[in-house]
Amino acid sequence: MKKLLLCLLTGALFTTYSANAQDKNKPRPSLPDTVKTTTANGVNIEIDYSRPSVKGRTIGKDLEPMEGKVWRAGANEATSFIVSKDVKVEGKALPAGKYAFFTIKNGNEWTLIFNKTWKTWGAFDYEKNKGEDALQVKVKEKKAPSFAEKVTYTIDKSGKVSLSWGDYLVNFTVK
Repeated sequence: MKKLLLCLLTGALFTTYSANAQDKNKPRPSLPDTVKTTTANGVNIEIDYSRPSVKGRTIGKDLEPMEGKVWRAGANEATSFIVSKDVKVEGKALPAGKYAFFTIKNGNEWTLIFNKTWKTWGAFDYEKNKGEDALQVKVKEKKAPSFAEKVTYTIDKSGKVSLSWGDYLVNFTVK
């Protein structure tokens, strides 16, 4: 009886381990991406994020960002925002370092959040870590010139950072 129980337990553990290992090897629906630029001022800016797709759904109803709620500004792990030097974001100081990048959409105004707790899954722990915010700034959204099926970040040499998602375009400056 003990041998039978031991065999059953071993089989269950092996099955659980195999299932978990397969999940880790599955391709994610929202693939990771990185955008990097060295600005004219010599600041290295890097954004690591995952790119969800709209797939016919409605942003704000079926997809984030939801009005008034914190969003990881991508998918999977929190989007990370890295600057090599002390900078000003929309004229406000942000020390060199690596940050989780979150947003909150309120009407056509977006709050951009740079949080020191960068290694986190999504925005689920933001409330307990919001005391770690290094900076919050507000910017106005614009209508994107074309529909962005996937979340896309761009950074130009002047330090202009753009987030495109669906019909939304959110720009901010890093100098």
